[in-house]
Amino acid sequence: MELPGDIADLANVVSSMTYRRIEEVVSGKPRELYEASMHLIRAGGKRLRPLALVLASKMYGLSPEIASWAAAAVEILHNFTLIHDDIIDRDEYRRGVPTVHKAWGEGIAIVAGDLLFAKSYEALLRLLDYGLSYEKVLSAIRELTWAATTVAEGQAMDIMFESRETVTVDEYIEMVKKKTAALFKSSIVIGATIAGAPDEDIAKLTDFAFNIGIAFQIRDDELGLVADEKVLGKPKYSDIREGKKTILVIYALERASEGQRRIIMGALGNAAASREELEKAARTLIELGALEYSNKLAEEFIKRGIEALDSTHPRDLRSRELLKLLAYYVTRRSY
Repeated sequence: MELPGDIADLANVVSSMTYRRIEEVVSGKPRELYEASMHLIRAGGKRLRPLALVLASKMYGLSPEIASWAAAAVEILHNFTLIHDDIIDRDEYRRGVPTVHKAWGEGIAIVAGDLLFAKSYEALLRLLDYGLSYEKVLSAIRELTWAATTVAEGQAMDIMFESRETVTVDEYIEMVKKKTAALFKSSIVIGATIAGAPDEDIAKLTDFAFNIGIAFQIRDDELGLVADEKVLGKPKYSDIREGKKTILVIYALERASEGQRRIIMGALGNAAASREELEKAARTLIELGALEYSNKLAEEFIKRGIEALDSTHPRDLRSRELLKLLAYYVTRRSY
């Protein structure tokens, strides 16, 4: 699914501007460290969080040129989490290229992630060069710090779930809210905050972003099961092989017969599982209605999120409409 035409041009501008900001701040020696740090960033990515941040800031009158430094900050932080995630999950490919730890080794990959974490704050501090008040920049720093902390909590929950036999839907939603939705929420809140949005609108944007972020992860779980592997950019069924308690697995296990449960559990978290075993487990999840359930659940979160966004009172209504289009895109994408 491609971005709608009326947002695609802005997305390209924001992506290009964000990339230039990142290149400016993530540079230095030793060369190998900085090459490793930029590896996934250079591989592309949708840069949806920077776009969401810029749109939220435009809603309240801030120029993309200024907002792009904050956009760079959240994208740098996001890539830090991806490098460490890939180490934890032993993934070999992301965005169609070898993961950082596969290309440079785990030691450099860990340090590259640490570097990006620090550089995300350096990028945010560049806002001071454009005359933004210390109060606004400090609020943005607080928000980014909250996001980094909350994402770590969510990642820990995700890891701990792998060793548990059962996980509830409510526990899954809480994990996703922390691991995935938190940074999407902070991207939008940072954009609105540095643009001077009123507190009541920031609260509504928070509600919007959490709901859309949760729907985004539900959709991501689905894509790991049904998307084209070449388009996905990483191995299909990797969530099953890694033992992830996705919403599909949670729903299916609650309804599986003994035979169906054996098929699912035989592949879930089994690094030695064959492609045939993984495919059989995936088919079982689908047969048990997990996709229909997850789709319905995602739609409920999308509806709540859009209602919250529609209740805001921005200066720039067009930017709000584009943010709405982006929300529909990220929750109904095919890759």
